[in-house]
Amino acid sequence: MSPLPEVPSPAPGGERAGTALVEHYARLVRLGYLVLPPTPGSHRRVLAAHALTQRCLLPGRRAGRGTGPPPAAAAVDPAYAWARLRVVRAALEAGRPRRSAVRARLRSPLPLVWGLRLLPHSGGADGLALENALAALSGPGRAAHALRGLEGLADAEVRRVLAAAGVADPHAALAEAEAVAAPYALLASPQFDPCSLQARPPDLLRRRRYAKAALAAGAALLVCGALLGPASHAPRWGGVPDQRAAAAAEALEPGRLGRVDAVSWRRSPRTDFTAWPTRGDRAGDTGLLRRALAAWARRGGAVRVSATPGTPAGPPMGAPQLLYAGGVGGAVVVLFYDGLRVVRYAESRDAGRAWGPVLDFARVDGADRASATALVVARSGGRVRYLTAPWVTAVSVRDLLAPDAAPRPLGRRADGVTDALTGPATASGCRTWPAVEARDGAAVRLLTDLGELTPARLTSGPPSAPHDVAGRAERDGWARTACLLPSVRSHGVRSVNSWQFAEQPLPEGDGVARWVCTRAETWRGAGSRVLAQFQAPSAPLAATGGPPGAVAARAESTPACGARDPRVLAGVLWRSRGGRWYVLAAGSEQFASLAASGGVEGRSGGRLLAVRAREGDRARLNGTLADGSRVGGLR
Repeated sequence: MSPLPEVPSPAPGGERAGTALVEHYARLVRLGYLVLPPTPGSHRRVLAAHALTQRCLLPGRRAGRGTGPPPAAAAVDPAYAWARLRVVRAALEAGRPRRSAVRARLRSPLPLVWGLRLLPHSGGADGLALENALAALSGPGRAAHALRGLEGLADAEVRRVLAAAGVADPHAALAEAEAVAAPYALLASPQFDPCSLQARPPDLLRRRRYAKAALAAGAALLVCGALLGPASHAPRWGGVPDQRAAAAAEALEPGRLGRVDAVSWRRSPRTDFTAWPTRGDRAGDTGLLRRALAAWARRGGAVRVSATPGTPAGPPMGAPQLLYAGGVGGAVVVLFYDGLRVVRYAESRDAGRAWGPVLDFARVDGADRASATALVVARSGGRVRYLTAPWVTAVSVRDLLAPDAAPRPLGRRADGVTDALTGPATASGCRTWPAVEARDGAAVRLLTDLGELTPARLTSGPPSAPHDVAGRAERDGWARTACLLPSVRSHGVRSVNSWQFAEQPLPEGDGVARWVCTRAETWRGAGSRVLAQFQAPSAPLAATGGPPGAVAARAESTPACGARDPRVLAGVLWRSRGGRWYVLAAGSEQFASLAASGGVEGRSGGRLLAVRAREGDRARLNGTLADGSRVGGLR
């Protein structure tokens, strides 16, 4: 149901663009004012909105990256659409964090007005509520709300403009905009009109106090500089101030590394990475450990570094715990744990085929026995080796796409390192998906490699009580879900839960479809990803659970389909075997009724909906919960 890709057209000439800018100047400034971030205040926002609108005719980066126009609807003047895109792109660029800390510190104070504060007129309580609601959105979310409400664009056109403006996920921006309940008419109120202003003086008394304080501070700095200048060469170590030098030096001493014996985990009150014993045939190699610690603490340009999202890649603040040091394949690997992160250092084992050292960081705070089951110790040539926890008694390999096939044993060395197995990333065309089954007493946990140090744990069941995958029915569900896992690869995923929230008899007697929600939780908490699937009935493939499900909806950083908010509503446009089209929708058990509006109109008195439609139709879904509140579809 995604829009067709647009065909770029040449940007309008300077005269046409200038005419559009003059004719629609107030509207464009209002649009830029709405999209700009709410900080550092209305005065600066007003000036910035005028500045970026006037700069939208200038070439180059000052008006936002790129010069290509957006695809515009036929009823919209292409010159105006082009100017609108430039304003939206520049306003979004102004809200993004600066890549360089130096550039951020040297950010220009212009435009600047001395002695006055220029503010839009007050819009009353409703306008203030909308202002607060917009401030809570991201830049793309504000842009989506303004384009939909102020410009009156349809959702498909909003997504086109946002994509052309450089927004990575226009669907997520529209989902954010859905949360603003205020009527769109408020966007035309005086509170959001940066062309109708009131001028006020700043706090004159405070400005006078600041001037006196600045003069006094300048004089004090001159005196202190003269007195302390000769003694300013305080001892430093590795660029770290002397008060932190002792902790940093301690972190580089191999003899101070934390080490755990082989049986401590049996009596430890915590069974996580803190209980992992120190293992590996190079755990006593002081030279290797010193190189690994030095690369971590003060890495140079020769060290390649990677980190999962949300993981700090800074030096250790003290002596970390040594988990493993040994040879694995063609590499020598060292694994550290510092309470927040697992850090892997690897260097070439073969001097004749040397490659530069590598550092990988993964956040693991809050780990428990289940999530500390294994770590990826080596990945090379599309093959993966794991280091398993000491409480893992057996390891096997199961193909997620063959739910009826028995798992095969996976060999392990005495130090806990497994034999190499093919990683799922190399499964061409998703014809196989190898996952690891780790047995811990009576528990059998299913893990898969998603390109990071920590494998993701796969679970089934409702969000309130997810559990390890067990039984043919749950393996069947994962057989039709596994091929969607690449969409959450390399996002710092801790676990992925997949559960069936509804079954729907299809029109015209075409069988029963399943609705499945898959949620990927991350180690950092934020950035979760949710997919709602529609799994139509099909003849099972040989020894498999059937073809992959169709993604009906997706969302990011949402509590939907999780323990905090287990509700989910999704829909698809589906064609029957007889060639007729329907809008199908299903909600979780919290929904009492569903409704479709927009291109297709229909209602149902339960949590399932089927409405006749035409090919290409679009519909907006809403559901009513048992308490009477309304909830939109997952987007």
